Amino acid sequence: MTGEALAAGVARWTARITPNRLRVGLIAVVSATVYAVLGLVKLATYRASTFDLVIVDQAVRNYAHFRPPYIPMVGAFHGRGLDYLQLADHFSPIYALLAPFYWIHDGPASLIVAQALLFAAAIPFIWLFTRRMLGTAPAYLVAVAYALSWPVAQAIAFDAHEVMFVPLLTAIMIERYHADRFLPAFAAMGALLLVKEDMGLTVIGFGLYLFVTGDRFRGLCCAAIGLGGVMLTRGALISLVGGESSDFWAYGHLGPDVPSAILTLLRDPLAALLLPFSEETKVDTLFLLAWPTLLLCLLSPLSLVALPHLLERMLSDRELWWRADFQYNAFTVVILLCAGVDGLSRLLRRLKRSDDRSLKLAWSAGVCVVALTLVPRFSLDQLYHPSFYKAEGIATASAAEAVAKVPRGVTVEAANSLGPALTSRTTVLLWTGQSRGADWVVADTARWQYPFGSPDDQRAQVDKLLTEGYTKVYDRDGYVVLRRT
Repeated sequence: MTGEALAAGVARWTARITPNRLRVGLIAVVSATVYAVLGLVKLATYRASTFDLVIVDQAVRNYAHFRPPYIPMVGAFHGRGLDYLQLADHFSPIYALLAPFYWIHDGPASLIVAQALLFAAAIPFIWLFTRRMLGTAPAYLVAVAYALSWPVAQAIAFDAHEVMFVPLLTAIMIERYHADRFLPAFAAMGALLLVKEDMGLTVIGFGLYLFVTGDRFRGLCCAAIGLGGVMLTRGALISLVGGESSDFWAYGHLGPDVPSAILTLLRDPLAALLLPFSEETKVDTLFLLAWPTLLLCLLSPLSLVALPHLLERMLSDRELWWRADFQYNAFTVVILLCAGVDGLSRLLRRLKRSDDRSLKLAWSAGVCVVALTLVPRFSLDQLYHPSFYKAEGIATASAAEAVAKVPRGVTVEAANSLGPALTSRTTVLLWTGQSRGADWVVADTARWQYPFGSPDDQRAQVDKLLTEGYTKVYDRDGYVVLRRT
């Protein structure tokens, strides 16, 4: 390549770096940095958890070494063997895309950084969609509102999960479809089926949206693909690789299987309509999902994309699925935010005020303010409190000494908070009241640990193991290391 050609190429590349791209890129980079700091501090101060950081780490590490994605932690926990596949627990082959991060750094910190980057990567597509609908200034405000949104904060704060891929994929799907770039839109839609066994429900929702907005053929095709994806993964693939279909049935109050549950709902349609609002926790979560758009997401058919997944959660009998505390709401945060943008646009058209920039700016500013007001209630609030970085109440030096006693390459039963510190060099199993016969045990008898009910239960289990062939190697500040002799 000649000097002139190189200079011309650099000039063309430089010309593409517009002020808007720089600003949006800056928002995304700052967001990714904040997300990574939150996760890495929790990891470094022993506040990450074996459920689920170690699970994802074991799967991705095996992918990185070109092995099947075994997750011995879950296999031992459910009594299904150490060669239990991640695909049998949740159908998430998309985790294989994270393997290159482990070629750079082999450890759970790579997952935290990758998750931060993926959540932030949705920002440019949200900005593009909003700018096209409302203008440039509102686009920045809505992008910041997403970056600060409580569903993202809760997902980032709770280890790493397959949901990390969903905001980016749904943002691409919605924005690219709206821009008439159908190939990347439908490619992102197809990729959702590789995230989790129930993502076919979101694809069905996207099909419903296309159908009601006039793109009926594509809508029917998408709904069929989504339904086929759910049936294939839950009905065949998961069982084929050693999973149990009963693991995913959370509707025992409606019946033992899908047909009986549908019949139960059809027998009492009014009760079926009220079931998603039957508990205060459900109502709180649904309101918190809609309120960040000032409820205007309810005016947009884009909300249909989120509806099947929300119903899956709110019709279930698992309270954890209803709550705002964990990662489940991040599956729909981009959809509802874009629905709010679309809802405002539709409202302004109906009021014949489509060109009213002041109303667009006022709504976008309101959305950003709501996001800011919710920050103190959720996990991003920790970042500006010094106590978060000091890990008050946790003897981190003693924890580090305890995990250092465990040699490389062994199998260890570890307390929920200690597993992430061991997983990069050992095979970690969760320490429970039932011994798995591992050569090493690392316990935390001073703090509550899942699945133990109290520190007393852990101390009793330590005493029991000392009578069954284990020797105490370390004991300080509640951290106990045992070795089988």
